[in-house]
Amino acid sequence: MVSELLGTWWGQRGDSTRAADVERLVGEALVDYAARRSSPAALALLSGIACLGTPRQASKAEQAALELMERGVRSPNWAQHLGAVTGSDCYVNSDLYGDTDEVVCVFSYGGTEPHALVTVVDYNADGMIRDGWVTSQVTKLLELCRKPDGEGDRSGFKPLDAPMARRMLEAALAETDAAANPPVSESFASYHAFIRARIRALPPAAVSGRPAGTAGPVGQVGPGGSTAKRRPWSKDRRAMLAAEFLASDEAEDLSDRSSASRCADRIIDYGCDQDFGRPLRMSPVKVETFLLNWLPRKVMLLPEEQEAMPHVLLAWVRWAGRRRGLDDKTVSDTLDAVFNAMGPFGRAYRDPAEFGLDSALVARLLPDSDLEALPRRAFAFPLLHGRVGGVELATLDPADPDGRRALLAAAHEDSAPGDRHLEQHLDLADRLWRGDPPSLWEAAQRLLDADQDRHLVLHVLMDVIEAAGDDRVALAAALRNLTPEHGD
Repeated sequence: MVSELLGTWWGQRGDSTRAADVERLVGEALVDYAARRSSPAALALLSGIACLGTPRQASKAEQAALELMERGVRSPNWAQHLGAVTGSDCYVNSDLYGDTDEVVCVFSYGGTEPHALVTVVDYNADGMIRDGWVTSQVTKLLELCRKPDGEGDRSGFKPLDAPMARRMLEAALAETDAAANPPVSESFASYHAFIRARIRALPPAAVSGRPAGTAGPVGQVGPGGSTAKRRPWSKDRRAMLAAEFLASDEAEDLSDRSSASRCADRIIDYGCDQDFGRPLRMSPVKVETFLLNWLPRKVMLLPEEQEAMPHVLLAWVRWAGRRRGLDDKTVSDTLDAVFNAMGPFGRAYRDPAEFGLDSALVARLLPDSDLEALPRRAFAFPLLHGRVGGVELATLDPADPDGRRALLAAAHEDSAPGDRHLEQHLDLADRLWRGDPPSLWEAAQRLLDADQDRHLVLHVLMDVIEAAGDDRVALAAALRNLTPEHGD
């Protein structure tokens, strides 16, 4: 009941920074409210929050509960057991494609009242916990977990070290909490505080050495799939994998070898950077997400690459399936997903020229093919073409620091070299080019959406950056709180 209460505002928290504000303004205020009520109900609530709340909420609730007991408020009998929960057996079940892990962790109060936490970690959703629930039907659940796999069946629950389960679930829950709008189940908010508390009740991993007993993506990366994001593949290793693929029988019929090579690089980058270092893992959901979501949103493909990509992906699925030893049915299901996505891919992926964008201009702004960066980079430079002071601006490269400075100087003809105002514009353009911090462009869009003048928005952002100095936390907070009223 306490977990459900604490979850009533979890879904309204916004991004991770605002989440902390909500937990403080609402969660800690609830603790303060209960602390002022000398009643058994208030003490019961404080006891629950001391077990399930955030660290600050739990500390405040525990202190308030002790003060109520000192004043003679009667404590419920069950309160003495809170916090005495311990974890025991843990199991993990990776689905056939490696899309998800089901993790089961068993807990009890000194061997009594056993219950199990079941969580679902989704690797197609940034490795976050997407669902979770608790059950008291432990015996029945363990019978399922301990049931032997069928011959040749890769699925089934396997034992998982409790310390590793903790590290894996901590990383996955952090991904969920960091997302602004995570694709969780309808009931997840009610269980969120309970899940967080039970993860903390699992034994921590040893400082040295790696716990054993894992399966699936957990076994590949040690403490859990989410940590693989912090173990990037080197460029040489990616290049070797691409060369192996292009030399394979599956890639033999790819006629445009140059486009095929570039497409293979995109597939590998997606697997390494977005799928926890697993470029060979392919599934119907993964290929659909790659073709219809990630590519159109993140990468500017040349027309010939758009034509080649589905065919290269089909060859990659066959090659990766053979490399991983998957059966024909599993590979066939993924191939069908690629075929089904071909039509929508052609409609979802558009050439910028179709929207009136000059291809040469796009090439200057997107030398890294990062499609998502196009609007913020175009916003950063008032002038990108024309002739100023005998200089043809179309010949200047905004990706080059010298070219960037020359473009901005052309827009500020009255500024002398080293002028402070010009340096501020250059600093802002550098940040917008890199997208660092992401909240900078988000703030700019809020002001632009409110019909603020472009030149005014640039100056507002420069003022915020100057006021924050080198304090990245202060800068993020100022940008987050920036509203159209500041532009006025």
